[in-house]
Amino acid sequence: MFRYKPSWSERFKEAIHPTPMKRRLNNAIHRISVQMRRIDSQTNRLESREKNLYTKCVGAIQAKDNTKASMYADECAELRKMVLNTLKSEMALERVSLKLTRVRDFGELAYNMTSVGAIMKQIKDGIQNIMPEISMELANVNETLQSICLEVGGVTEQTIDYDTPTEESEKILKEAALVAEQKMQERFPDMPIIPSPEPDSSVQD
Repeated sequence: MFRYKPSWSERFKEAIHPTPMKRRLNNAIHRISVQMRRIDSQTNRLESREKNLYTKCVGAIQAKDNTKASMYADECAELRKMVLNTLKSEMALERVSLKLTRVRDFGELAYNMTSVGAIMKQIKDGIQNIMPEISMELANVNETLQSICLEVGGVTEQTIDYDTPTEESEKILKEAALVAEQKMQERFPDMPIIPSPEPDSSVQD
């Protein structure tokens, strides 16, 4: 006796439209958007602190206090590293959000969710020491997305390499890093040159 077997596309639609699965995707997209705003806010605070220290560094150089100037320069360098990390994370999250939006709107889960977990891991690890609360929330979002992939994969009988790094994930992370570097050049001037200590004229040969 003939028995109807749903097609792959029908099974996928059954898995994602318009069930709670789609609402969970919307929720994940919203949570990522919230974290992007929090990261941007933190980036602005770090940038403000760096500018303040940069001004102090220039002032110390003008006052010929090279010890203080070096101290301020070191602190500026550390803050710039933090800003670079936050910018990279924000740019990468933007790409993840676009992928999830395509899944929600067009149902291309198998393609768009591949390696998303690998990208999310890089992001949360990169900001863990700077913004632990945001890193933890991204870890929670990551678990939600992984759960969605497992459930849809079970319905469609398809394996989704959610956590596996791919050429695309590496490309996304490299592009995020490149954009972040460009933004750094736009936001921050070159560090001032601290003069080398002058020889002590009191020392006799």
